[in-house]
Amino acid sequence: MRARRLAVLALLFCAAAAGAQAPLATEVASVAIPVSDLDRSVAFYTDVLTFQEVGRTEVAGEAWERLEGVFGLRMRTARLRLGSEQIELVEYLAPEGRPVPADSRSNDLWFQHVAVIVSDMAKAYAHLRAHKVRHASSGPQRLPDWNRSAGGIEAFYFKDPDGHALEVLAFPPGKGDPRWQEKSRLFLGIDHTAIVVSDTEASLRFYRDALGLRVAGESENSGVEQEHLNNVFGARLRITGLRASQGPGIEFLQYLAPSDGRPRPAGTRANDLIAWQTRLRVGDASAVEKALRAGRAPFLSPGLVRVPVAEAGFAEALLVADPDGHQVQLVR
Repeated sequence: MRARRLAVLALLFCAAAAGAQAPLATEVASVAIPVSDLDRSVAFYTDVLTFQEVGRTEVAGEAWERLEGVFGLRMRTARLRLGSEQIELVEYLAPEGRPVPADSRSNDLWFQHVAVIVSDMAKAYAHLRAHKVRHASSGPQRLPDWNRSAGGIEAFYFKDPDGHALEVLAFPPGKGDPRWQEKSRLFLGIDHTAIVVSDTEASLRFYRDALGLRVAGESENSGVEQEHLNNVFGARLRITGLRASQGPGIEFLQYLAPSDGRPRPAGTRANDLIAWQTRLRVGDASAVEKALRAGRAPFLSPGLVRVPVAEAGFAEALLVADPDGHQVQLVR
């Protein structure tokens, strides 16, 4: 099975190389997070994390069923903004999906989070404690100075009302985007979304070689601070950051140790709460579809689907899975 997957990814690379003139992903537009109660989740993200709600939509019908691969769906969505970045909260009124597994761990292959940047970690942690958030880390961690790429960064994992892991992250001077040094607000924006991957090279063939994202940074993290951040004993991670020309980054978390992270549950669909979607904007969706089909990428929609622009904010889209099953929506 693994040999077949690697062969498919090699074909993806060849297809991308053959169609190098075709427009690729130009923006990481947003991250969609499935929730069980939209009103509750909107209140959490706006009241606790100071996101601003910028719009709501309720959709149903064949176009959405085809795009999401879920028959008979009706879903409510809320678009939220923090700084320059957006997320989308999605509640499936029908059919309801499966909850986040209660025993989810940070090294399971369905893990995904967004990293919210804060201007002061001590104040952010006190604020989160005052709102009684559930811990995923034991507490805020300062990554050690021996780590050239990540030394001095402070981070903390916690959970939203559905048990989704979220991260707050504070950059020291000289690291990260200069705009993350702003001090006038506590919660500043989203730097990246992180996904656990089983094989960095295979994921690079998908995101870099087939979709055109660029590698923006790499590090290998370990030690007691990383263990307590991820709440995984013996954690040693290979971390690779990628970016498009606009939007937050996509960060790979490959656990070099321990190696007991679980694969995505069989039969996961878009209405299941672990099925986050990373939305990439492309210039020519037909060309991208052709390249992905040539590379035998797993399609979750039957192909390119036209949707009502007024409801979606885009005209056409397709939904595919990356090598570990993380859902990627490509829109134009």
